[in-house]
Amino acid sequence: MNTLTIRRPDDWHVHLRDGALLQTVAPATARQFGRAIVMPNLRPPITTAAAARDYRERIQAAVHAGGGEALAAAFTPLMTAYLTETLDPADLELGHCQGVLTAVKLYPAGATTNSDAGVRDLGAITPVLEALERIGMPLLIHGEVTDSAIDIFDREAVFIERVLDPLLRRHPGLKVVLEHITTSDAVDFVRTGPANLAATITPHHLHINRNALFAGGLRPDMYCLPVAKRELHRLALRAAATSGNPKFFLGTDSAPHERHAKESACGCAGIYNAPFALESYAAVFDAENALDRFEAFASEHGPRFYGLPLNDGTVTLERTPQTVPEHIDALVPFHAGETLNWQLV
Repeated sequence: MNTLTIRRPDDWHVHLRDGALLQTVAPATARQFGRAIVMPNLRPPITTAAAARDYRERIQAAVHAGGGEALAAAFTPLMTAYLTETLDPADLELGHCQGVLTAVKLYPAGATTNSDAGVRDLGAITPVLEALERIGMPLLIHGEVTDSAIDIFDREAVFIERVLDPLLRRHPGLKVVLEHITTSDAVDFVRTGPANLAATITPHHLHINRNALFAGGLRPDMYCLPVAKRELHRLALRAAATSGNPKFFLGTDSAPHERHAKESACGCAGIYNAPFALESYAAVFDAENALDRFEAFASEHGPRFYGLPLNDGTVTLERTPQTVPEHIDALVPFHAGETLNWQLV
């Protein structure tokens, strides 16, 4: 197979940032995807429907400025609210009914970039969870505990045991996406869990294990949260992504940081994979002899879980080698300097 045409895909987890960085990165996502679930962890975070509406307008303006009217018309940002312990359930419900808010994002406080305002006590957000369960609004979860006594490589598995499993038992009707999973524990939990539980998988967690952080020295461009894990976990993720199981779907977790922020005394977590995301995923499905399942993973499983229509239109990938540039503006893209064997037409 030298060409691959699929229904236009969606990205079910992306960081577009704001300000000048938004202007730089938003068109890269819009060129590849029809829709994208946009993370709300700005400063200040997006906690109301009104703030989400304003942010959506800034995203649409950035796509228009960087790609023109046609690109802006073909791309839909799907907005999320940052879950805090003081979030107003009525505002969430109204925003969801008005088509402004698609989902709510749960960050355990301190788990990742700009998560200081996140949740420390799940008991404090019971009214929000009950509202989400009642209206069918998805809860998107960064699944790591933040207890410093727990090894960073175990925080996803411990979160599943201590937090997620009890949460689903208390709220059996809650629609949950465990985002950017990194372990075989998460794969097994999602695969055997209820129908209202799904997971996104990033391209970088399909390509790298934790050795990439230390290949030839400390590699800040390979530092993300959750961190990459052992090889056995990477292989479990690849098996899940290419299995055809509708509980697993595409979510890049593309998280851009400029070079000075990555290479600093306290470097930022995040891998910028948006410019070549589809080519990166296609390389995995090609290597696993599963190109016939790529369309379902990229274009069908996500919208069906969210209860949204499939996209119209298609995109085509050709088996044409391309070298990923070392830099795109002040950003280092995933696969920088490497050759990918697929290219988006």
